[in-house]
Amino acid sequence: MNRITYLDRLGYVVTTDEAILVFDYYTDPSHALHRILEKNEDKPVVFFVTHYCREHFNKSIYELAQNHKRIYIMSNDVLPQNAPDTLSIAGMSKGDIIEDLPGIKSVRAYEAIGKSKGVSYLVTTKDGRTIFHDGALSDELEHPSDKPGKEADRFKSATDRLAQDYPAIDIAFLPVFESDCIASEHYARVFLETIKVKEFFPMIEGAHTKQACAIDDCVPSGTTLHYIHTPGESIEL
Repeated sequence: MNRITYLDRLGYVVTTDEAILVFDYYTDPSHALHRILEKNEDKPVVFFVTHYCREHFNKSIYELAQNHKRIYIMSNDVLPQNAPDTLSIAGMSKGDIIEDLPGIKSVRAYEAIGKSKGVSYLVTTKDGRTIFHDGALSDELEHPSDKPGKEADRFKSATDRLAQDYPAIDIAFLPVFESDCIASEHYARVFLETIKVKEFFPMIEGAHTKQACAIDDCVPSGTTLHYIHTPGESIEL
């Protein structure tokens, strides 16, 4: 069982049978994480931070889940400021692998696909399921109507490198633009045509409705598209 819960901005929680995985926590206006922690008292909590940005990293994560075993996985551009010495914190750069974490088989860090800083994470759970989370889209990504440039080439090459190791992924979170739907469809299509994704979650920062930027037309057969953008909203897979 995997339950996916939306927190806010680009923050999501994946609750598995073995652990609670928290990606890019910034705020939690619906207190969804608090409820998840209360319902899963014995599960370890793993916090992931993709890159240093105020909307992807909040130092309050050090104060969360104090009654749980906690692990913090951070991009190496994030300094563990004001973190208690008692916490388990690991920095990762692209190419790094951490194995045998509580509730997780492995974590691999890849070059961030949507942005030229930080990392993306490929998590393999104890039962072998794969979960991918990328941090954010760069405002410098070229529009599909323009001549492909440096950022578009980097997006494609980063996707190709991920596909070499993981041609198929069970759950993928990929950021898309909030208002530029043509660009969102284009880059989502590049990703989904390269990697076979079973459950796809487009992350739209600040958007709370499907109409903000629907990308249904680019989703191939065999991929289920999920829109959850209201804080506290969740879905069980």
